[in-house]
Amino acid sequence: MHSKIILKVLGLLLMVFSASLVPPVLIALFYQDGALLSFVKVLIGVLVLGLLLWYPVRNSKQELKIRDGFLIVVMFWTVLGFVGALPFYIEKEVPLSLTDAIFESFSGLTTTGATILTGLDYMPHAILWYRQQLQWMGGMGIIVLAVAILPMLGIGGMQLYRAETPGPVKDTKIAPRISQTAKALWYIYVGLTLSCAIGYWLAGMNWFDAFTHSFSTVAIGGFSTHDASIGYFNSPGIEGVAIFFMIASGINFALHFTAFRNLNGFSYFRDPEFKAYISLLIIGVFIATSYLYLHQVYPTFEEAFRYGLFQTVSIATTTGFANADFALWPAFLPIMLIFMSFIGGSAGSTAGGMKMIRFVLLFKQGVREIKSLLHPNAILPVKLNGKSIPDKVMTAVWGFFSVYVFTFAILMLAIMALGVDQITAFSAIAAMINNLGPGLGEVASNYQSMSDPVKWIMTFAMLLGRLEIFTLLVLFTAAFWRK
Repeated sequence: MHSKIILKVLGLLLMVFSASLVPPVLIALFYQDGALLSFVKVLIGVLVLGLLLWYPVRNSKQELKIRDGFLIVVMFWTVLGFVGALPFYIEKEVPLSLTDAIFESFSGLTTTGATILTGLDYMPHAILWYRQQLQWMGGMGIIVLAVAILPMLGIGGMQLYRAETPGPVKDTKIAPRISQTAKALWYIYVGLTLSCAIGYWLAGMNWFDAFTHSFSTVAIGGFSTHDASIGYFNSPGIEGVAIFFMIASGINFALHFTAFRNLNGFSYFRDPEFKAYISLLIIGVFIATSYLYLHQVYPTFEEAFRYGLFQTVSIATTTGFANADFALWPAFLPIMLIFMSFIGGSAGSTAGGMKMIRFVLLFKQGVREIKSLLHPNAILPVKLNGKSIPDKVMTAVWGFFSVYVFTFAILMLAIMALGVDQITAFSAIAAMINNLGPGLGEVASNYQSMSDPVKWIMTFAMLLGRLEIFTLLVLFTAAFWRK
């Protein structure tokens, strides 16, 4: 372990985070409705902490090893989750306990979107902006931003990128150098955010709601500035903008880059993961719409389609926006949508879940096993887009799937042991580990009613989901710490 370089990176990243507190300060000055002093205090405190970590080791120059990368990613997300809770905890107009403030902070950063807060419509604008901004920063990952900066400081970034980037194949780069890859991802991310904000504004939102909701839409986070979420606006136009950008943000950003660079949209339809992703959404929307209409949940087919389309896209992409209370729908649909969130979006996107590419590979592996029963001596490689998938990748996918399911079961049983009923426990842990947000039962509207021990388990589950299980669990192995 290179402790000095780890401290240097953490110090730098904390200073970057302190700079992100400037916009909430400006919002507080503009609206004059509270929270200014809280953000100023946290900004100064985080900046000083970052300087104290960075200054003594500022001249250290070493190449990060893979262990250092994993440790920095986990430490930074953990430290940032706690530091990010400070504005919620010290601001008097947001009456949250320390546990609740930490839960809210981690929920924002991990783009989970599960909330403790109520009365959002009456909260200071600075707090509302900050919640949304946390999700935007967590969506692509501050680590990826740092990867673009660290090479200029003499610190290699590849190991951070490997530890942070979602998906089973983490060495795929869209530019020759890792810093160029990170910059390309951020250009796409910022471009989508600005486009989404303009779309919301044109659809009828004011500029504040347009920008804040674009943060949580492109990050696939689901936080809103209103208790009723997107349903507050009751606007098909706004819902249409949200649907488009939720789907777009659930697509592999490398595909966006390729399509933009070549000015050719056909590159999407040559990608097997994209085709599976869109197909699943279409099937889900068809089932939800048909079920809502046939069971007369809504009187007209148009209404059934409107709400079925929005909620299916929102839950399946793990965004978590709401234009209706889907927990009140016939029981089949909420459970189906929760299961869809386990699949989530594409690898290399801001979506949660296990990622579509893994399920595509698992399906192909299942088909191969069936064929091998009929032809036991045949060599039947798993192919994706005409290319054979290495056995190493298939082993990693099966390992991830089994650990994901096992971890989910353990966490669900843990909160059930603490008194949470079955439906609430299942949906809550699914919402946490898939970074979804809304659940069923007692957590259908928010997570206030959960006890503190349950909230801590859920916070751990959010972090597991955001870092895709292994990045965090590897720190709990003896081999990781062995020299």
